[in-house]
Amino acid sequence: MTIVARSIATPAAYTAPVKRALASVLPDLPVSNVDTMENIVHNSTGGRRFPMLLLSVFSALALVLAAVGIVGVVGHSVTQRTHEIGIRMALGANTVDVLRLMINSSMLWVFVGLVVGVGGSAGLTRLLTGMLYDVKPLDPVVLGGVALLLAAVALVASYLPARRAARIDPISALRCE
Repeated sequence: MTIVARSIATPAAYTAPVKRALASVLPDLPVSNVDTMENIVHNSTGGRRFPMLLLSVFSALALVLAAVGIVGVVGHSVTQRTHEIGIRMALGANTVDVLRLMINSSMLWVFVGLVVGVGGSAGLTRLLTGMLYDVKPLDPVVLGGVALLLAAVALVASYLPARRAARIDPISALRCE
């Protein structure tokens, strides 16, 4: 038999009075396994805690790897366009126009990747629904936060090489292969 008692204050303070009340009502039955509901819930989710910790660590690692990948790909694509930047600068484009061109072309692909990634994660969360406890599988704050973080990383990753390329002399940019 299980008996649940609700208390206003700390449940541990009411353990002895509840035991005495039960002993007076049911003197022939012993009272055992007195525990708080917080401990019962905590113990019932113990088997899922370690896989969720591993999943969180791997998710953070995937986020770092995605950020490093974005930095590498975007930086490489901007560096490859140094010759084009030199031609544009030689024809009279100013630094702001070159920066805007490089950032817009890079961010277009980043936003396409974000849309595909958020769509894919929304589709694959159905596989994780059984492992989640008190968490929504499609949490818009988490999905939006990660997408915003990756977009910010890509923006910085495209801005820094584009700024460096826009500052070089057009003649030396035209000479590079």
